[in-house]
Amino acid sequence: MGLLERLRKEWFILGIVLVIAVARLEPAVGVKGGPLKPEITITYVAVSAIFFNSGLSLKTEELTSALMHVKLHLFVQIFTLVFFPTAIWLFLQLLSITPINEWLLKGLQTVGCMPPPVSSAVILTKAVGGNEAAAIFNSAFGSFLGIVITPLLLLLFLGSSSSVPFTSIFSQLFMTVVVPLVIGQIVRRYIKDWLERKKPPFGTISSCVLLMIIYTTFCDTFANPNIDLDKFSLVIIVFIIFSVQMSFMFLTFLFSTRNNSGFTPADTVAIIFCSTHKSLTLGIPMLKIVFAGYEHLSLISIPLLIYHPAQILLGSLLVPTIKSWMVSRQKAQKLTRQPKAPVKV
Repeated sequence: MGLLERLRKEWFILGIVLVIAVARLEPAVGVKGGPLKPEITITYVAVSAIFFNSGLSLKTEELTSALMHVKLHLFVQIFTLVFFPTAIWLFLQLLSITPINEWLLKGLQTVGCMPPPVSSAVILTKAVGGNEAAAIFNSAFGSFLGIVITPLLLLLFLGSSSSVPFTSIFSQLFMTVVVPLVIGQIVRRYIKDWLERKKPPFGTISSCVLLMIIYTTFCDTFANPNIDLDKFSLVIIVFIIFSVQMSFMFLTFLFSTRNNSGFTPADTVAIIFCSTHKSLTLGIPMLKIVFAGYEHLSLISIPLLIYHPAQILLGSLLVPTIKSWMVSRQKAQKLTRQPKAPVKV
């Protein structure tokens, strides 16, 4: 099955689970204590499985070389954790005079404050053939920065009287992100030949785990009987989210492809996805911690729940286009680097 066909199949499955969740046919599946036990399987097992999978599939030398690409890491983290939330805040000053639900607008601001994702950017970067090692490093590094920076940004832009247990978040993130990645790299050293010979479907495994995360999170949100959401605001928010993603993807593409940027085409692919994607698996727990006891927490969470599937959808649709651009640019660079044949006199 080709890459595009596999992505379409994944989105068909995702569409089904989201319809089930929104229709609230089985809300108990995504709620704490339900059959899938998401408080354990999602919080610990799912994220750990994604990073163990990445550690198992990524060549150690590629990850090591990615650590030295400081300029790329600075670009991604500054865009994600500084430019993104600031731009959203300025945009929301204009939207505040509209009749859009104010709690959904606050939810848009929380999206801007979120760290890079722990999965989707890596999966899509790998699907295109970009710098996967850089994507993994920025996902892990951005997640750790997000432990401190994201709660502070949420408190700055939205305010909360809740105390934020940084120690517990940091320890949980270390156990579910860093440890599985390191174990995956260790295991890879012993079964490297078998992995290169069999080529297991690492991308499909990560995608299936990601679908499970989205499904249980949607169920958890829409199972709330007190949720009050008008259709007009929801439609407008969906439109804004897609517009913001497309605009920011275009901006990162322009910045990273300038002549003096120093980024390769493969780097640009990682930058596009890592800079514009936001973490759902870290975002939802952070919102529940920072805004514990908020009556409108479910409404604040909705933009992030929409943003995450939307970023995968847009990324999946753009995979063939971005891959074609990357391949053509790499070929052009190789041609310009080839020494010219001496002219015979």
